[in-house]
Formats: sequence, structure tokens, C-alpha cells
Amino acid sequence: MFSGEAMTTVNITRDILHRQIRDKRAAGFQRSYHVTDPFIKRLGLEAELQGHTGCVNCLEWNERGDLLASGSDDQHAVIWDPFKHKKLTTMHTGHAANIFSVKFLPHSGDRILITGAADTKVHVHDLTVKETIHIFSDHTNRVKRIATAPMWPNTFWSAAEDGIIRQYDLRESSKRSEVLIDLTEFCGQLVEAKCLAVNPRDNNQLAVGANGPFVRLYDIRMINNYRKSMSQSTSASVHTFCERQKPIPDGAGQYYVAGHLPVKLPDYNNRLRVLVATYVTFSPDGTELLVNMGGEQVYLFDLTFKQRPYTFLLPKKCQSSTGDVQNGKTTNGVSNGIHLPTSHIRFAESKMHSSSTELPASLEKIKQQANDAFARQQWTQAIQLYSLGIHHTSCNAMLYGNRAAAYMKRKWDGDHYDALRDCLKALTLNPGHLKAHFRLARCLFELKYVAEALECLDDFKGKFPEQAHSSACDALDKDIKAALFTKTETGDDKKANSSIRFHSFSRKESVPEDELVLRERSLDYKHRYCGHCNTTTDIKEANFFGSKGQYIVSGSDDGSFFIWEKETTNLVRILQGDESIVNCLQPHPSYCFLATSGIDPVVRLWNPRPETECDNVRVVEDMEGAAQANQRRMNADPLEVMLLNMGYRITGLRGVGPEGSDDEDSSEGQVQCRPS
Repeated sequence: MFSGEAMTTVNITRDILHRQIRDKRAAGFQRSYHVTDPFIKRLGLEAELQGHTGCVNCLEWNERGDLLASGSDDQHAVIWDPFKHKKLTTMHTGHAANIFSVKFLPHSGDRILITGAADTKVHVHDLTVKETIHIFSDHTNRVKRIATAPMWPNTFWSAAEDGIIRQYDLRESSKRSEVLIDLTEFCGQLVEAKCLAVNPRDNNQLAVGANGPFVRLYDIRMINNYRKSMSQSTSASVHTFCERQKPIPDGAGQYYVAGHLPVKLPDYNNRLRVLVATYVTFSPDGTELLVNMGGEQVYLFDLTFKQRPYTFLLPKKCQSSTGDVQNGKTTNGVSNGIHLPTSHIRFAESKMHSSSTELPASLEKIKQQANDAFARQQWTQAIQLYSLGIHHTSCNAMLYGNRAAAYMKRKWDGDHYDALRDCLKALTLNPGHLKAHFRLARCLFELKYVAEALECLDDFKGKFPEQAHSSACDALDKDIKAALFTKTETGDDKKANSSIRFHSFSRKESVPEDELVLRERSLDYKHRYCGHCNTTTDIKEANFFGSKGQYIVSGSDDGSFFIWEKETTNLVRILQGDESIVNCLQPHPSYCFLATSGIDPVVRLWNPRPETECDNVRVVEDMEGAAQANQRRMNADPLEVMLLNMGYRITGLRGVGPEGSDDEDSSEGQVQCRPS
């Protein structure tokens, strides 16, 4: 829709000359230009590779990018020449059920291929002789993902629905694996590991996704060293039977979570809506973690800047234990957004010059276009334009405040939490931002933090007494007090509310103290990407596209795949990639070349089409309509979703987006929700 590159000056002629003159510039040139906005706009279908007879569940490029491997429900693995569109090798893997993961073993000359399948087994194959050379049968449930590491050429890992992450070393003669992480020790017997990935820059970092909203990052070396030391100490001394050994050492695990999800979990459970991380992957430089959260959106976590979920969403005990808040940061160096003492709300201090409303002419034009879209109730268009402006100037409080208003109107999953984040940013830049302060109280109320909403509203009335008796304040005050009365009547006090965030997903299971501590220390996301739908399959991928990770791509239940700009989070392209569901998207390591697959028994290859080519029939022109339909699909009744997936058209689904109720309009009064 709206591209952040539109305002970026690029001198490609100069860069081509430098590439010719200085050979060392060639690699940098390729990294900068192999995936660009013009190429994305021309992306189209190049070929369909036919050779499977079932759903294609996994794809994998080799390191050089001249081979593509695929695995399928037909229990075969196929090696393709993607440039000649030719099948090179078809191999029956020996699996007795659907293949879910396929990987080339690094530094094996593309000779060794690893597969994991629904028959609970991991197989290792020698492609030169088309034989299975190792069979590992240690898992007790479906194997969903295999991970490899460039620096560990004989080692790989698997994640399975028995909740266990296993580590394999092909140099070992025992032909067995060892348990690296047993999630059942933390989350109970119902936990299922769904995906994992190794950081390409730091091969000791392993990301694990499972059912539930938390994504886990582990230090493999720390865990292995801890196990060795414990083994040595056990053999050297006698321990009492009641002495407990931790399965994971302190400091070896860090959790990540979208700040609003743990609180939303009971509501999702009541609607039979499942949260599960279906795919995790690292950015090319290893500094970011991308998660496709089934039942929700796609999230990007920054591994270098540790952002805690905003303090409003933390239990009181966490506020006092994280250190004194100074200028929006705790003394332990972790940003905490906003601090909420018991007496009043104190926003992070900020120099007033940073909240200047003056914008350059080009950005003022973008802001006006966004305001016009808001006036037309085109909330997504307004959000994308405000995001474009924020991308180019991140210190303007008005842009954050206006985007928060658009989020609050659109009301997609996670929008109120993003609006809360924007309100806090606006107030950090300009503590006197009236509308942002009032919207913050409304966001807190919508996020079910009723007591905090009342405190925020009281602080607003004290700060802006002329607004204290406006119809908007009176209406919100009435809503908050009614909700507080209901909570008192039902005994749903704040202790119960805060326990929702970190405790068990199942009422029948208890969560160990070690797990609670890790959940309490979870870090929040940097960016959120909306528009796709991920509720039907648990293998749906999201990936970085471009060697600098400039774009984000994800499959969807509507048979399309979506492309967003990473930094602006703006949706820039939707392409029809399958008759039913797109599950897999694997970008080529060095070209603007994308392989996708899904329910159809084919692999599709995509690249920029010639400018002279006729209309691209695969392009979804109405991107906003497609995104709105997917939000409705995610919030639909499970039976309705099943009928949708069978091809039935259902009208009157529970509305979100423009069709949803807009009760805020009737209660805005003097504090308008219009953009500034």
C-alpha cells in the first residue's frame, strides 16, 4: 500500500560503477539490491514444480541456492533444480506418515538430507546413493521441525509434539539423541513443541515455539556445559534424594511474548481459539526474532534492545522488583515504558523540544493524507500513512497519537495494545498531549485493566480540569466504574487478573516457579504485522525476505501470501499462492526468488516478472479487503472457519473492522478521537 522506500534517495548508477571499479563492493551491491521495492512490485509466478502427490509441507534451499528440497504428505523428498524447473532426485524417505521438515546438513556437500515426520521419526539420508543411513526413533509424537547450524556441521536438533527438543551428533556411534530441553518439565504434559531455529550469527542461540503465547530463546552451550558439570559433580559426590537439580541453568533461557496475549488467553480459550507459535526464524544478522503466532499476528522481537511489556500489563510485584524507574528505563537497563505508582501516574521525563509538531513539508503532506483517510473511516490506510511518517521522524508525538486513534477505531486483534504503546510514546515525547492521555485511559479499559484505567482517567481530570466533566470523560468514567462493580461482584480482583498473565494455560496443571520467573521476565515485541490469517495449520511460516531482512513474508489460510515492509510494518503486496492455504515460504539466499507451497501438491517459484509482461493474475488488488476478511476469519466460530475452509461463503460473521460497532463515537464529547 504505502512504501517506506518512496522517500529514500537511491543512486543505483553510482553503485554499479563502484561495483565495477572495486571488486569488494560486489557483495555489498548484491545485498543492497537483490530485494528492492520495484522488484517486490513486479513479483509474480515464474513456474510450478510438479512431482509430489500430496500437500508440500516443507521447503529448504541449500547454502548456494542452486538446489531446493521439498517434503510432502506423500512421504517423499524431492530435490529440484529451481532454475531449470527440473526434478533431480525423488527419494522415498522411509517415513510412514507426512513429512513436516527437511534440512540439508551443513558442510556435507549437499549430500546429507535430514527429514522429520508425523511417524515420530527423524531420518538421515545420503542423496548420492539414495539411501537412509540413520533412523532416530526417540520422539513419542509428531516431529514438526529440524534445525541445523553452520558452525556445528555434524549436529542438528528436532522439535516434536511430545514437548521435547532433542540434539543429535552424527559423530556418535550410539545412533541415539539426547534431550536438550524438555518443555514438559515447565509446562506440563500437554505442551507441544512446534518449531525451532538456530541463530545464523550465534549458533549457540536456539529459539523454540510451542503452544501458548510465549517464545523461548535458549543458550545451547550454557545448557550443555551445565549438564556436564552436573554429571561430574553427581559422580563425585552423593546427593540426598530430595535435592532438586534444575533442568535449565539460570540465565540460559529468555522468553518473548506480545504483551497483551497472556491476558487475552482466557478469552481466546473460551472461544476455542488456539495460540501456538507455528514458525520462528532469525534475521540474517541475528539481531531479530520473527514469530508467526497461530491464532494471532506475526511479531518481530528485537534481541538487542530489551523492551519489557508495558508496566500496566505486569503484576505489581514485578514493578517493585525491576528496579527504580529513571527516565523510562529501569536501573537494570531494561526499558519499562511507563511507571504506575500507587498515588498517581508519572510519565517518563522527556525534553519538550522532541515533541515539536513542526514537520517537513513532505511529512506534513503524508500526515494530511492520513488524516483524510481517517475522516473517510479507512483505518488501515490511515495507520499505514502514519506509520510511514513515523518511520521518517520518530520524535513527533502527534503522529503517534493519531495512529493510536486509528488503531482504536479499527479494533483488530492487538490494536488496542499497539494504541496503548503509541499513547505512551506520545506522552513520553509530549507529557501535555491531552488526547493521548485520554486515549490511554480508554485503551487500559479495553484491555481489561479497569483499576489502572480509572487511575489514569483521574490523573487526566486533574491534569486537564476543563475536560473533567466532558461527556467523553463522564461516559468512560461510567463504563469503568460499572466494570469495577462487576469485578467486585464476581470476586475477580486484581490478584486474579495479574495471575492470568503468567500462570498455567490449563486449569488442571500447575506451573513450576522456575517457569513463572521466566514468564515474568518476558520481553515485548518491536513490530507487529497484520493482514494474514493463521488458524487452520500449525506449520505456517513467516520469513525475512532480502539479505538485510527488508521485508517480511507470511502464508495465510486464504490461499495468499503477504509481504510487509519490515520497518514501517506496511502491507505492500498480496499474491495468490495456493488454491487453499499457503504454509511454506522460503526466500532464496541471494536472489529475489521465493519458493512457496501449501495444500496443492506443487512447489511454486516467484521472482520479478518482466515489465513487458501482461497483467499479473496472481496479484490481490484489494489488499485492505483481504486483510479485513482474514481478521473476520480469525474471530469466526470454529465451525464457520471449517465451512470457510471447505469453500462455503458465510455472511454475517462477527464483525471487526468498519462493520464492527463504534460505540466510541457516541461518547467522545469534547475529547474527540479525531486525529490532530
